[in-house]
Amino acid sequence: MFIDTILTGLTAHTMNPDRPTARAIGLNQGRIIGLDEELAGVRARQTVDLFGACVVPGFNDAHNHMALYGLTRSEIDLSHSRIRTLEDLYDAVAERARHMPEDQWLMGFGYDQNRLGGHPHRIVLDQIAPRHRVWLRHVSGHLAVVNSRVLKGIGPSAVERAVAVRGRIVTDDGGEPTGLVEEGAIDLIRALAYPHSTAELTEAVIRASRDYVREGITSSTEAGVGTGWVGHSPIEVAAYQQARAMGALDVRIQLMVAHEALHELDTHATDPPGSRLDLGLHTGFGDEWLRLGAVKIFADGSLSGRTAALSQDYVGTRNQRGELRFEAEELTRRVVWAHATGWQVAVHALGDRAIDVVLDAFEAAQRAYPRTDARPRIEHCGLTRPDQLARLRALGVIPVPQAVFVERSGSAVVAAVGRERAGWAHRHRTFLDAGLTVPGSSDRPFASGAPLRGIHAMVNRTTDTGDVLGKGEVISPWEALYAYTLGSARAGFDEGAKGSIEPGKLADLAVLERDPTIVPPDTIKDITVLATLVGGRFVYDAAGFAADEGLADGIVSPK
Repeated sequence: MFIDTILTGLTAHTMNPDRPTARAIGLNQGRIIGLDEELAGVRARQTVDLFGACVVPGFNDAHNHMALYGLTRSEIDLSHSRIRTLEDLYDAVAERARHMPEDQWLMGFGYDQNRLGGHPHRIVLDQIAPRHRVWLRHVSGHLAVVNSRVLKGIGPSAVERAVAVRGRIVTDDGGEPTGLVEEGAIDLIRALAYPHSTAELTEAVIRASRDYVREGITSSTEAGVGTGWVGHSPIEVAAYQQARAMGALDVRIQLMVAHEALHELDTHATDPPGSRLDLGLHTGFGDEWLRLGAVKIFADGSLSGRTAALSQDYVGTRNQRGELRFEAEELTRRVVWAHATGWQVAVHALGDRAIDVVLDAFEAAQRAYPRTDARPRIEHCGLTRPDQLARLRALGVIPVPQAVFVERSGSAVVAAVGRERAGWAHRHRTFLDAGLTVPGSSDRPFASGAPLRGIHAMVNRTTDTGDVLGKGEVISPWEALYAYTLGSARAGFDEGAKGSIEPGKLADLAVLERDPTIVPPDTIKDITVLATLVGGRFVYDAAGFAADEGLADGIVSPK
């Protein structure tokens, strides 16, 4: 028989314990058709020699913000790699202002006051960009700094309105806004720029897709579309559909729907009450390229921004424990009503008090509407106390931590909650030991999105200051690789189609320069992705593997 492609000259980690490695992989019509001896006597239209490369299932980022990442690529990069001081930040804003038409949004992303020595200030922004609307987003996404033009757009009662939406516009001793905006108050800013056009979002998604395949990513969960805290447009899904229709979407996407997009509908009396998306669509609708995932609800804020809801005070404070975005009863109502209508429910919770409230809500949902294999998720599950592990297991919760946060801002977490509690941050080893499925994810653009960087962080847990945080949470390279492949697939109900190299599964593969399971652990982040295949097609090929076979048309450039 003839098949499309046979890949040879490789060592593959299949992630299938029954057959952990392979030396040859057969691909046909977008699927894996056989391995090694199963290909005996099989002829292929092309045979591609990978010259000893390591092949793994395509990486799957279980929690990231694809459209936002694409948008931030055109904003000022305020990350610590480029901006070391507040003066650097002000210089970058002033330079951008000199080249922008008046009254446009001047956006920046990724500043960290813990490294800069403080937040930017409204008065300085007014001086250097008086004719623009300045919005500088914190690296956590839960804080921002704006200038007076933006505050004026919110209205004269901006400070009071911020409190009403469980946020804060920070003021100085004289009662004047400093420009710092926290949590729910960011919604007031977002409303001034919302919605983005479908054309702008489509270009952002395409831009992100090109970057993702360079990193070996073949699947991705967009952690919030639509309205509310993370949405960019009430018709945001149209941008993903447009990118796909243009043939420019090379990454398979699951779309988490912001819970604000759900509402009560008139249904038959025999249907369960609850919140629904129009037409009754819920988790699982779509196909292997683009489909609906979980519904997304926010419970609290961030650890580094000190807005996550804790059960004990932040270090150096009295009675400062962060805030819940909703009262416990209201959060439970929203979880139950989404669960009742067939949704997988994913709740953002960083603080241990928020995790308690979320677990209570999941229990209430199962009591009211029992459902097998609901796979409720806690996005980040950031600061998990030891006594919460048994509850997570009993409820079948999938925690979605990001070890890259330890690498990005571990020192800020230690400063915020102390070293003992900080050791509970973004656990992995104890989650696995408790029998939980743990996916791999980045929360990009709020941290590095390269999967090999994420795997490196899981294995090393080295902070931004060089310390090791939560040494007991370190896992092996193979376990980290499993998280970013089969773990993420299971988190999205996709383990039957992807996540391992097995006959019948999608032919989504990452080709690596070196084997992450055998290199020195502190070099994993330096491994180069040589090629990426999605559906058996080379969508990225830095090594030129496919060139001799005439497969290189339309492949993303290495640059």
